[in-house]
Amino acid sequence: MKWSAKTIKYKGENRIAVTFEKNTELIRRIKQIENYRWSPKMKFWHIPDTVENRTRFKIIQLEDTIPSVEGTAQIKKFEQWLQSKRYSPNTVKTYADALRSFLVYYRKKEISEITNEDVISYNNGYILANNFSASYQNQIVSAIKLYFATIVEKKIEIAKVHRPRREKLLPNVLSKEEIKAILEAHSNIKHKTMLSVIYSCGLRRSELLYLKPSDIDSKRNIVIIRQSKGKKDRITPLSPKILELLREYYKQYKPKNYLFEGQIAGTVYSEQSLQHVLKQALTKANIKKPVTLHWLRHSYATHLLESGTDLRYIQELLGHNSSKTTEIYTHVSTKSLQQIKSPFDDL
Repeated sequence: MKWSAKTIKYKGENRIAVTFEKNTELIRRIKQIENYRWSPKMKFWHIPDTVENRTRFKIIQLEDTIPSVEGTAQIKKFEQWLQSKRYSPNTVKTYADALRSFLVYYRKKEISEITNEDVISYNNGYILANNFSASYQNQIVSAIKLYFATIVEKKIEIAKVHRPRREKLLPNVLSKEEIKAILEAHSNIKHKTMLSVIYSCGLRRSELLYLKPSDIDSKRNIVIIRQSKGKKDRITPLSPKILELLREYYKQYKPKNYLFEGQIAGTVYSEQSLQHVLKQALTKANIKKPVTLHWLRHSYATHLLESGTDLRYIQELLGHNSSKTTEIYTHVSTKSLQQIKSPFDDL
């Protein structure tokens, strides 16, 4: 793998600039370093120039991040199997990267010799040791289970490969006032419309980016979300206010293939650019919270629940397979909480 590193002055600070060919595993390692940064303009990663980071960086540089020849061939075979089963490109990449991380860890071991104990050792010696998230650990487990269940002809006890305990995290929700401030922050009609559609329809980021003009059914007042997560189609109500905004946007931009296109006509608007649109809106609205695009979807669901919409309908609108996934919003809805009187008020 080609890489280079050098000390630099970046905005008056002593930093170490790192450039290398795109490598998911190495990027993940870089992100474990405190105060890491990516420079879109200069196209390199950079970290503080300290003795500790120089030492740590040497470890990252010298560490082999490429699986064995056998491992590389097996990852390719796994990718082909996933593609033949029509898994989405994102899922194929996620599972392949997860398996690659595992096989890199055991690159000096024959795959036929890998056991359940090795999976536990990997969890403890790599995932937990590097403070990776439970969701990343879960991706690894899913990839390992599927790989050994479908590709490798060996007797590994798949059922005994345990998943991490699910973290019980509440979804992040914004108030209606905060949502309004974010949606009204942009004067650019395209940016304003994109954020407004995400919130008004409860869309995932990818669902917005792959919408087509034909998915907006103005006669039936619905938006059709095609082949979303789980390869399911669904529909969501189209707000009259959003329809008016969409018509104004369409007159100005006249998109060809996708409803929201990149700088080159007919191409998908980039995820990074959409995130930047939100970041700009937060700055203009003076909102300091670490808001992500998914917060808009969480807020949509919570606001629906607080306005009296049945949980079963919200489940359908969000495209959740299980009602348990949707029930999480009952824990962040303030409608019932506001009716509870604190005993402090009686003191």
